[in-house]
Amino acid sequence: MADDTRRLPPLNALRAFEAASRHLNFRLAAEELGVTQGAVAQQVRGLEAVLGLKLFDRRARTIALTEPGRSYVSNISRAFELISDATDALKPEPRHLTISVTPTFASRWLIPRLPDFTEAHPDIDLRILATDRISNFQTDAVDLAVRYGRPPFGPGLVADLLFEQVLVAVASPLLIDKLGPPNDLDNLRHYALLHDSHDLWPQYLEAAFPTGSVATGKNIRFNQTSLAIEAAVAGQGLALASLFFVRHDLESRRLVQPLKEELRVGADFYLVSPRKPRYPAAVREVREWMNARR
Repeated sequence: MADDTRRLPPLNALRAFEAASRHLNFRLAAEELGVTQGAVAQQVRGLEAVLGLKLFDRRARTIALTEPGRSYVSNISRAFELISDATDALKPEPRHLTISVTPTFASRWLIPRLPDFTEAHPDIDLRILATDRISNFQTDAVDLAVRYGRPPFGPGLVADLLFEQVLVAVASPLLIDKLGPPNDLDNLRHYALLHDSHDLWPQYLEAAFPTGSVATGKNIRFNQTSLAIEAAVAGQGLALASLFFVRHDLESRRLVQPLKEELRVGADFYLVSPRKPRYPAAVREVREWMNARR
């Protein structure tokens, strides 16, 4: 039987060619592969010699794929994907995932539901990265993220609508009893407005009181919505919050909604993950669990 491996070009040369074709730059390909730029150039030249074809046009400051090079690299890329998929299929899938959420989403929605999650999925170690910074799925090793905004969120990402952003004004019922209903402008002037970093009180008041001039000299500002909500629970003023963040507080009467106006600002909360996640089964289970508890 003939040795079919003799028909294959050297694997290192194929890797160098594939990386160089993506970057169109030998230096960047070398950085990706952890070798020198000269080594990449030499591997590509060797591959061209084996094939008897020119794969790149060398120019003054860049390189460009030739027509045979473009045709060849599409098949080589698929071959590397097949090898990667076959290798991953042999490995037991890790059962730990990192989810990136804002501190408010973590404290007001996710953490109270973690006992339910661990009971349903005791084999998944869910790691919570609570930050206002937008995490990078690759460099921060994030598997899922809850992001506030409007899709698309980037190439190669899928997004499911998790919650619509419906803003309501909330306050302690004890404060309402003390100062009177804030839908009366004379009463409203006695309330402190509890702001967060979104600063949506001016927009809300304009919608709630379209015919009246609203002026209040009392303002307290927080960098997190969760802090504004807790201040409202403590009777320190009126807070604006997403309805799903305060639903349980309203049901338990820790908070009440003294103004009927609901504000939508065109941005919502989405559950985002790579189209090709590192751990598909575990990501799917977490997505299904979160979507089921909307």
